[in-house]
Amino acid sequence: MRYSKSVAGHTLQGFFALFFLAAFMAVAQAAETGLLWKLEAPGGKTSYLYGTMHSDDPRVTDFPAPVIKALLDSDVFMMETLPPANPSIFLMEDGRLDQLLSEQEFVQVVKLADFHSMHTDIAALMKPWLLAVIFDLPKPQTPYTQDALLMSLAQGKSKPVRGLETTEEHFGALDSFTIEEQLVMLRSVLKRSAGEKERNFEAMVKAYLSADPENIEKLNDRITGSILPRELWGRMRSKLLDERNILMADRIARQADQAGIFIAVGASHLPGKGGLIARLRSAGYKVTPVN
Repeated sequence: MRYSKSVAGHTLQGFFALFFLAAFMAVAQAAETGLLWKLEAPGGKTSYLYGTMHSDDPRVTDFPAPVIKALLDSDVFMMETLPPANPSIFLMEDGRLDQLLSEQEFVQVVKLADFHSMHTDIAALMKPWLLAVIFDLPKPQTPYTQDALLMSLAQGKSKPVRGLETTEEHFGALDSFTIEEQLVMLRSVLKRSAGEKERNFEAMVKAYLSADPENIEKLNDRITGSILPRELWGRMRSKLLDERNILMADRIARQADQAGIFIAVGASHLPGKGGLIARLRSAGYKVTPVN
């Protein structure tokens, strides 16, 4: 189905691709870098935490051998959320974008929807924040993002697959913003040229491949902070990371006390005083990078 495949694929790829953020680590931990981390629970169970980039770019989907080994050695696979069963969650309850945007703005929406293989009628009903995320990314080449590929590998090995968040929790972070605020996000993206988006994406891929969260944070703050009003960007950072990290860390700890799990989450959730690494350490876990 063109609609569900387009929306779900873009969502798993693009959700939070704009939001690689948060400070890296405390000064004492500044030398630690990496995307794959070993979690050793107080009770002895070993799990792994892997920071992803929600993209199908082959440069990031060519997983290093330690990542594959860590997944295969784990009992359970966890990702941010499971693919939604009902695509209508992506649509506005009331109104259409052709009624909310100017004629010139909606013409741009139609052009970008066609570029991303999305039907115009669907784009007109889609939540503005989601269109902003999709339209700010390169056209996907496959529906298989990093997260989807890892999930598929886990399923192929008959491992249980679970979500750290429910669908409502996951998408509620940006659903909580008003339509007016979401339109600010969308309009900010509509103003960006294709060349600018491509250059920013290439920079983000390079930062991700460097496996240096501090580098990722600085670049993301510079890019996204320059696109959106600072006040709005600040609240988005809080909603997307700070609040969700508290919930994620608690659920990871509860699961990892019982079994060896492989957790795939956006790399932006790892660093910082409020990031998953610091929170899991505070919960009594030994957390070390895997080279």
